[in-house]
Amino acid sequence: MATAAQRRIKSVSYAKYGYIFILPFFIVYFIFSLTPLLQTFVLAFQENGARTDLAWVGLDNFKTILAKPAENDFKALGIHESFWQGVINIMIIWFGNFLPQIALSLLLAVWFTDLRVKMPGKGFFKVVMYMPNIITAASVAGLFLSLFGDSSYSVINTLLKPDEPYKIITSVWGSRILVMFIQVWMWFGNTMIMLMSGIQGINESLFEAAEIDGATSTQTFWKITFPLLKTIMVYTLLTSMIGGLQMFDIPYMLHTGNIVNENIKTVAVFVYEMFHGNFAKPSFGYSAAASVILFVITSILGALVFYVQRDKDAIEKKKKQKQAIKEWKRKQKGGGFSI
Repeated sequence: MATAAQRRIKSVSYAKYGYIFILPFFIVYFIFSLTPLLQTFVLAFQENGARTDLAWVGLDNFKTILAKPAENDFKALGIHESFWQGVINIMIIWFGNFLPQIALSLLLAVWFTDLRVKMPGKGFFKVVMYMPNIITAASVAGLFLSLFGDSSYSVINTLLKPDEPYKIITSVWGSRILVMFIQVWMWFGNTMIMLMSGIQGINESLFEAAEIDGATSTQTFWKITFPLLKTIMVYTLLTSMIGGLQMFDIPYMLHTGNIVNENIKTVAVFVYEMFHGNFAKPSFGYSAAASVILFVITSILGALVFYVQRDKDAIEKKKKQKQAIKEWKRKQKGGGFSI
C-alpha cells in the first residue's frame, strides 16, 4: 500500500504530448537545416575563397573580424570596420524600434481587452493593425523608397517641392529613423496580438476583485496586468532581440544605387556581402565566421534574458521538492516508515 509521502510525490506528466507536437519541426530542421548549419561552423575556420578545397586557418577569420588587422594586410582591408559598424547599427536601430513598439503594443493590447471600453469595430481595427506584418519586407522597402527616396521624383520631394531634394535615405539619422519607423509599423500588430493573448489568459476574477475594491485602470494595470504578463513579455523581448540581430531585408533594400547605406548596414547584410563577394571576391570564411559570432551573441543575450527573468520562487520550490524526495528515499533505505 502506498504511503502518504509516495502519493504526494507521484505526479502525472503530460510533457510527452508537447514533444509530439513539436516533433515535425525538428524532423524538417534536421533534414534541411542542420547540415548547412554545421557546414557554416566548418567554413568559419577555413580560408577565404570560392574553392571547395579550402585550407584550415583556425581562428584567423575571427581575429580579422573582431580585432583590427595589420595595415599591410590588404586581403582584410575594411572587414573589421564594416563588421563593427554593422553591430553598432543593429544596436541603435533595435533599441530605437523596440521601445516604442512595445509601449504602443502594450497600450493597444490593454485597451482592446478592457471590457469597460465600449468601442464598435474592435475586430476591424485589430485586423488593420496586424496587416503590415503579412506584407513582404521587399514590398515595404519598395513602398518607403518611393515615398522617401532621395530622387526629386519621390513622393515627399514631389509634394513639398524643396529647392534641393531631401536626402533622407543617404543621411545618417534620416535613414536610421526611417528603418526604425518601418520596423515599428510592421511588427507592432504582431506584438499587440501576443500581449492580448497574455492578458486574456489572466483570471478574470482578479480584474473583477480589483474593480469591486475601487481600483482605477492604472492601478489595475500596474498591480495585476503588468506583473502577470512577465512570461509573454520575456518571450516578446527575446524574439524581438533575435529578429533585430538578424535584420536584413529592410536595411539591404532601402538604398539608392548599388551600394548599401553604411548607416543602416547590419551584420546580416555584412554576411551576405562577404558570401557574394562585395569585397572584390567571395569570402566564405569571413561570412561564416560573422555568422558564428552572431550566433554566439544571440545565445549569450538570450541566456542573460532568461537568467534575469527567471522565477526565483519556482526554483526555490523545485529545490525543496528535490530535498523532500531525497529525504524520503534516505528514510526508505534506512528502514524508515511514514504514514
